[in-house]
Amino acid sequence: MAFSFDRWRRARILKKTPVDDALWQAALGRYRFLAGLDGEETARLRERVTVFLHDKEIHGAGGLALDAAMRLSIAVQACILVLNLPPRWYDGWVEVIVYPDEFMPDVEWEDEYGVVHAGKEIRSGEAWLQGPVILSWADVGEDYADGINVAIHEFAHKLDMLNGDADGYPPLHEGMSRAAWTSVFKRAFEDFARKVDSGEDIEIDPYAAESPGEFFAVLSESFFERPEVLRARYPSVYGQLAAFYRQDPYARHQGAGLLPEALE
Repeated sequence: MAFSFDRWRRARILKKTPVDDALWQAALGRYRFLAGLDGEETARLRERVTVFLHDKEIHGAGGLALDAAMRLSIAVQACILVLNLPPRWYDGWVEVIVYPDEFMPDVEWEDEYGVVHAGKEIRSGEAWLQGPVILSWADVGEDYADGINVAIHEFAHKLDMLNGDADGYPPLHEGMSRAAWTSVFKRAFEDFARKVDSGEDIEIDPYAAESPGEFFAVLSESFFERPEVLRARYPSVYGQLAAFYRQDPYARHQGAGLLPEALE
C-alpha cells in the first residue's frame, strides 16, 4: 500500500490522544441519534471524534469551564454528520466557542426599504464562514429527543459552507444530481413555507422557513433526530440527505426499536 500522510497522521493521533473509554460509553448513551450504530460505525465515529478533538480548539466563553466530557459531547454531535464523509470536510477552521446559555452577538440587517440596522440578537448557535462554530451549552449538552439539535444545525452549516455561503446547496458527491437536489429542495422549501404561514403543525422547526440555508440545516437536524418525521413529510428530501450524508438514520432507528409502533 502506498504511503498516505493522512492515514499516518490519523494513526498517530489515535495512538497519542485516545478517547477515554468511560467517557466514550457515556457519550454514546447520552444521544438518542447514536442508537443503532453497528460496531464498524461506532469505531469509525470514535476515530472521527478523536481526530476532531485533536484538531479543533473547543473552549468555553462567558464563564463556562469545559471539561473532557463536555468537549466529547460536542465532538460526537459534530462527527455524526461526517461519519461517512471525506475526513477533510471539517478542515479550514479550528475553533468551537461554547457559552453557558444563549448569547447576544452584534448583528446587522437590512429592512424592506434597504435601510441597514444594527443591534443585538439572542442566539443559541452560529457558524461563520471560515471561522468558528459558536454554541450554547444549555442547548447542546443534553439530548431532548425533540427533533431539534443546535449542534447538528451549526455543523450542517459548516458543510454547506464548503462551497461558499450557507445557501442550502453543499458540495455533492459524484453520482448525485445538482438538478435533482435543487428541484427537490426548492419544492419542499416552498411547501414548508406555505405550511408555516398557514399555521400548520408539521413537527419540524418552523425556523426552516427562514431561508434555503436554514432549511438545509433544520432538516439535517430532523434527518438525524427524527428521521421518521422527515421521511413521512418529505421523502424526496430524506432521500437526498441520505445520499449526501451516506447514512440512513430511519433504518438505524428502526433496527434499534426507536420508531413509533405505527411506523414499525
